[in-house]
Amino acid sequence: MASVHPETPLSSPAHLCVFLLTTSAWMALLGPARCDSGALTRRGVEDRAFDMGGGGGGSPPGLPTDVDEEAVGAESSPRFRRALSRDKQMSLLSSSFVLKGDATHNQAMVHWTGENSSVILILTKYYHADSTKVLESSLWRSSDYGTTYTKLNLMPGTTIVVTSFYICPTNKKKVVLVGSSINERDQMLFISTDEGSSFQRQSISFTPDTLVFHPKEEDKLLAYCKEGRLFASTDLGRKWTLLQERVTKDRVFWSVSGVDVDPDVVHMEMQDTSGGYLYVTCLIQNCSDKMVTAQFLGKIDHNSLLVQDEYIFVKVTTGNRTKHFVSYRRNEFVQMRFPKYALPKDVQIVSTDENQVFLALQEWYQSDTYNLYQSDPQGVYYSIVLENVRSTKQPEENVLIDILEVRGIKGVFLANQKIDGKVTTLITYNKGRDWEPLAPPTTDMNGKPVSCKAPDCHLHLHLRWADNPYVSGTVHTKDSAPGLIMGAGNLGSKLVEYKEEMYITSDCGKTWKQVFEEEHHILYLDHGGVIVAIKDTSIPLKILKFSIDEGRTWTVHNFTSTSVFVDGLLSEPGDETLVMTVFGHISYRSDWELVKVDFRQSFPRQCTEVDYDSWQLTDLQGEKCIMGQERSFRKRKDSAFCIKGKSYTSALTSKPCQCTEKDFNCDYGFERSQMEGKRCFADFWHDPDSPPEDCHLGQTYESSTGYRKVISNTCEGGLNKQQSAKQHNCPLLPPKGLQVGIKGQMLAVAPGDDITFIVHQEQGDTSSTKYQVDLGDGVRAIYQNLTVTDEPIQHRYEHPGVYKVTVMAENMAGHDEATMYIQVTAPLQEVHLEVVPIAGRNQQVNLTAIVLPTEANTTVFYWWIGDNLQPKLTLQNSLLTRFTETGDVSVTVQASNGRSMVQDTRTVRVYDNFQVIPLSFSRNLDRFNPNIPEWREDIGQVVTKILTKITGVPQESLVTVVKPGLPTSAELYVLPLDSKPAKKNMFVDKRIPAITQAFSDNNVSFVVRGGLKVLVMLADPNAGYRGAAGGPGVWAGAVIFLISLIATGSFILYKFKSPWLRTEDAYPPLFFRKLPGSRNVYAQMHNEKEQEMTSPVNHSEDTQHIIQGEEFIDDDLDSQTLGNAGGSPAFRSLIRTTTNHCY
Repeated sequence: MASVHPETPLSSPAHLCVFLLTTSAWMALLGPARCDSGALTRRGVEDRAFDMGGGGGGSPPGLPTDVDEEAVGAESSPRFRRALSRDKQMSLLSSSFVLKGDATHNQAMVHWTGENSSVILILTKYYHADSTKVLESSLWRSSDYGTTYTKLNLMPGTTIVVTSFYICPTNKKKVVLVGSSINERDQMLFISTDEGSSFQRQSISFTPDTLVFHPKEEDKLLAYCKEGRLFASTDLGRKWTLLQERVTKDRVFWSVSGVDVDPDVVHMEMQDTSGGYLYVTCLIQNCSDKMVTAQFLGKIDHNSLLVQDEYIFVKVTTGNRTKHFVSYRRNEFVQMRFPKYALPKDVQIVSTDENQVFLALQEWYQSDTYNLYQSDPQGVYYSIVLENVRSTKQPEENVLIDILEVRGIKGVFLANQKIDGKVTTLITYNKGRDWEPLAPPTTDMNGKPVSCKAPDCHLHLHLRWADNPYVSGTVHTKDSAPGLIMGAGNLGSKLVEYKEEMYITSDCGKTWKQVFEEEHHILYLDHGGVIVAIKDTSIPLKILKFSIDEGRTWTVHNFTSTSVFVDGLLSEPGDETLVMTVFGHISYRSDWELVKVDFRQSFPRQCTEVDYDSWQLTDLQGEKCIMGQERSFRKRKDSAFCIKGKSYTSALTSKPCQCTEKDFNCDYGFERSQMEGKRCFADFWHDPDSPPEDCHLGQTYESSTGYRKVISNTCEGGLNKQQSAKQHNCPLLPPKGLQVGIKGQMLAVAPGDDITFIVHQEQGDTSSTKYQVDLGDGVRAIYQNLTVTDEPIQHRYEHPGVYKVTVMAENMAGHDEATMYIQVTAPLQEVHLEVVPIAGRNQQVNLTAIVLPTEANTTVFYWWIGDNLQPKLTLQNSLLTRFTETGDVSVTVQASNGRSMVQDTRTVRVYDNFQVIPLSFSRNLDRFNPNIPEWREDIGQVVTKILTKITGVPQESLVTVVKPGLPTSAELYVLPLDSKPAKKNMFVDKRIPAITQAFSDNNVSFVVRGGLKVLVMLADPNAGYRGAAGGPGVWAGAVIFLISLIATGSFILYKFKSPWLRTEDAYPPLFFRKLPGSRNVYAQMHNEKEQEMTSPVNHSEDTQHIIQGEEFIDDDLDSQTLGNAGGSPAFRSLIRTTTNHCY
């Protein structure tokens, strides 16, 4: 679950802002997301003031907003001016500074300390997009609110690249820079405790990607590295301790004050050894694998952990269903209850304040919209408050929901609803209980009546977020300026994407006024006492507009004499907050320039009570009782030129109201009818009288009336929609949904590991239930009132094996049973794939995997053959297969036992024709045979090399394979010399006699340990012929057929079309001598017998094979007539010819 971006993600001075200046820096700036904490400046200092009332340079405060800005700028040639506001002179003091030498730097980070401090830190960087590295950087410091800057040299004489810096949120004097040497060999931190006045260098052994300060304790830090390692420091980064090595980025959270018991607790999502993800916690003092505590029973989805205020969220996907779980105030996780058939595709958390979860849920039928839901205080039960809120997919799977919480007044939200492709903007004042479209203004910018009238026409606002943290969003609100909302949008029946007129309201959305025709970036100063606007444009500017009366009138001010491309706006955090900064650049290759604009001289005194008026909050219908109370706020009078200052509070009075129907929302399982007076009706799947899951015998519960009071609503007395709820006694419910698991979800463990079993029961009474536990190794126990946390079961298995663990839960109402299997096994060390290196096409081949250690149990084997992406799975360590194509085939086996996975790969050469000669060894070799694959491979290679040396047969055509077991034996594979089509075996391969002669002469031998000579021999010269195919019936038929050929005195070349029988398999090969004219004689005989063939064969092709086969005729053999069978019977018995032609 990813949080929806807040309207101002970095609004506190304690945070840092990062701005990326793209290569097209003068293109239009992206939408909203303001940051009050940074500032950038430029060039030398000028600090003069000019009267904007004279010389035609200024504009009166009532200047129409559609005035041409460039024309105004042309009249305002002096760099610093004063503007007249009514009869009071406004004095704005501007100064600029250029960061010389940083023209190539395209990124900047700014921190403006505030809180009575005048220090500003600016880090500029040259980020190389292709290499994703920072190649150069400069650090600048100002101690006079940005009037002047000094470039800091962290290590004189050494080039240092600083990539980022971090400010302690509880003590802004403490600053940590992350840097490295120019070649990235040396990683280091620079630590300051005096706001960057001085730095101490600290070498580190890792490359931090992110630093996270503790929210309360100023010297504690977490450092996350890209490779998943997490480090902790308790002394501001001087010493570091490795916590874990498989942590998910952005899923690490410090403890929450007031919720977590120990401030040193770290919440994290980490990957276990099996590849799954767990939610664990640990203390930074000891976070080893044995000290981490799994807080959720089982594995969670990657990137799903979220710790926010009092709530912790995770999700678990099994099959195609995702379940979402929540823990409230660190209690047991409970499944979040949405409407039964919502079937959520995605969940985004909107807010978790005021003891309630506000979230957006995409249901199964939605693609570009979400529904808004609100929870009970525990975050478990959810009711719908608004359907079809528009969503937008962002890069990296981020989702933006068009929902915005209006800051300053609790319970007010804006949302864009999309129905039938039409987007409209709605507002709620009571946390989603009621939604209404925005009322259009009555007049346009020039005071003329507008034609937009409800209900056919309304005001619609864009609710976009900006990637640039130095510019406001399309809608801008602020906590310190309640009721003040300024946004970009249009009038009409729907929101139009390309229309971005600017509208403002000072009464929280009841009445609106158009102020500009184009989108502007907005900055609130002094609690909204001054509103600054700069046009969002792709052209350079030199003017800004400001208003001191909540947008009723605007004044134009030239903040620079030279137009600049505006990169962002910043305000000074602190008491007065009347100093702002505009930063940008004159051209793409120019240095960074920062212009400081100071409004303080225009407001010479602090405001008093007489300087304020009051206004009362109402909704669009004029209802004063909102969220159970009447609230009034104060605002500065238009005629008062004074500073509200740090002590200013906007809230004036609040008075509770009597409760009415509007103070109640629909309860879980109920939805509001749009037909019958907006009553809440139960959904068909919900039984309001069913007891809750935590209902125990002897207790009572209330059935729902369909209503529940809006959380944080403070109404008193009056109507109570929950009063009619019926009281019921909790029945004795049978146990249901019983689950047993291991803490950490490690279903495969090693012998001797300590295991903690956890029993969980979804429904039924637990106080009167007995639990019988059988751990599968003879250990049994009975527990009473066994729950997830009360009494965990701890055990240790000493011996490998598979153990069945069962838990039986039983009470007077019924029983339930849960089972799990535990594999106790040592991690696999190695797997060796045994397979013959040579195989015939379509012949059966045995694949065998030898696993170490040999006592490994319940191992699953994955067999990957050739290019097939779908493996074959077996529980046996062997597999029979066939190869249908010739060539090299890769075979891979992976062995997994739950704790580890190992693999081995072999290549099998597949041929249509090859010959195999069985071999044996002198018996003295057996006592040196360790029967391991490596030894057999070495012996085979030795035999092959010796044969090549003796016979001259090329080594690449010989393969010797030593078989496993005793006595030691082998097979010699004689492979075809080329890749041409297979030749007929009527001709003798002259390599065979040479090989057999070498064995017959006892020439093949080698020496093993101690000078012992080992002889390699033919296995059994007198053994019968072992064909690759065929059987006894085939042999008999072949003999009868041969006799019939001899009796008729004629020769018939006859071929059977069968994959199992060929003439050269059934008979010894025929040998021919090269005789003049033999080719013609054969062709003539062939044609005469053509009518006797029983299968269609391409005779010309067959004849060509015979002609090509003449190169294999042995010239040394005696002449044989065509009708005689040649070759020695003894010789024939030694050779098993393998062929795979089908006839």
